[in-house]
Amino acid sequence: MIVYDLSCRDGHRFEGWFGSSADFEDQRARGLLCCPGCGSSDVTKAPMAPAVPAKGNSKQEVLPPESPRPMANTPMPRQVQQALAALAKAQAEALKNSTWVGDRFAEETRKMHYGERDEAPIHGQASLAEAKALIEEGVPVAPLPFPVAPPEKLN
Repeated sequence: MIVYDLSCRDGHRFEGWFGSSADFEDQRARGLLCCPGCGSSDVTKAPMAPAVPAKGNSKQEVLPPESPRPMANTPMPRQVQQALAALAKAQAEALKNSTWVGDRFAEETRKMHYGERDEAPIHGQASLAEAKALIEEGVPVAPLPFPVAPPEKLN
């Protein structure tokens, strides 16, 4: 799995996950990449900071999913609050015409990719293994930055 920092012609930066460098080039050539901020398909790799591994003898703490998360006792800076609000609004707008498919997400998006069902915007749940498998197959998927409640759990 390769993670690239990407940017659009308007300078919006975001990241994309690809099975290989060739997958990135293939998806870009087919017009499958688009900026989550403005929708532009004019997407290129952005300069990235190198990943410098920790020393082999240093201990790295990895938090299991159920462990407590880092917290602060002061409010987030105003810029962070505004950025998160804008991101939440953009996600809500993107999902407005999308159909919730729950845990059938991997199956349904794969069917669309291989032409076994009509293309349509969908969202749902996928395990990390399912998401990796989709990306390795070249199926265009992206994680949602904010959790989405299933329709049956909404008021």
